[in-house]
Amino acid sequence: MSIRESHRTAVTLPDVVLSQYARFSLYNSPYPAHDGGCAVDLYPGTLRDGRTTAAPSPVSGTVLETRTVRAPPKPYAVEHDHLILLECDGPSPLEGLIARILHVEPSVAAGDKVDRGDSLGALVRAGFFAPWVDNHLHVGFRTPDQHLHRASGSLPLELGVGVRPLEWDGTGTVVATGETYAVLDAPAHPAPGTGFVGIGLDDGGVIDGGLPHYDGGGVHGRGALVADRPLEDRNPHVSLNGDHLGVVGSDGRTITWANVPVTVAGEPITGLSTFCARDGDFGAKLICPDLEISVGETVRVGVGSNGEQ
Repeated sequence: MSIRESHRTAVTLPDVVLSQYARFSLYNSPYPAHDGGCAVDLYPGTLRDGRTTAAPSPVSGTVLETRTVRAPPKPYAVEHDHLILLECDGPSPLEGLIARILHVEPSVAAGDKVDRGDSLGALVRAGFFAPWVDNHLHVGFRTPDQHLHRASGSLPLELGVGVRPLEWDGTGTVVATGETYAVLDAPAHPAPGTGFVGIGLDDGGVIDGGLPHYDGGGVHGRGALVADRPLEDRNPHVSLNGDHLGVVGSDGRTITWANVPVTVAGEPITGLSTFCARDGDFGAKLICPDLEISVGETVRVGVGSNGEQ
């Protein structure tokens, strides 16, 4: 059956794609392409065989086109970005789909064959990025008969890997800082490199997204926990350490945030950046451009009513 005949409504991201990267997020972005988890941001790290590349290709295939596009003007970023269209080879659940890849200055051209893990070029820090966002590849998938250049329209994505939820009580020691963020040592990955982890929610599943500085986020792994329950018994509310964060939509994974304050030592911050990671540097990332936090400082993060203490 061809791609056009199958009328796919979702695309599964297999382990061989995701395990090339140190971390990923389907929802930690303000852009419509991530609504409903229809795009994934992939953050490169060291590959399984020890190689590193500037921008490892998520898939094998043939480059159809590269083009330069305009990006919003930002003082810390360039005002242009690049789009790479790549037809995926098999055998793979992605075979025949078109991968749309952004945030890479291409070293490839139309007609080039690439293998999964080959470098597509150099990562670009474009004006689409918030100042606290690390360099990454933005990837979505479409069928060949879809519009390939429009920003929205990519297929919903599902994970072909499990993500282990980690308990986190909101405390941690600062291990890294930038002008707009601080990273804590907790929750820590219990076995770096062996699988993906994320911050666990009270009712199960892993949170993904910018809370609350982006309009919404998502949860991974929750669907399996409620699949056998009658619809009327499924709790749409999600919480962290007893505090309500938002409501899960009808798709079972997209969260609309409540009006949730996030604080450090009672002082309001922009928010909490959440994602899934397999590297040993995993820890809560605080978005706090207006708060001075130093490496080595132990802090308590409040979310919801906890933030009012």
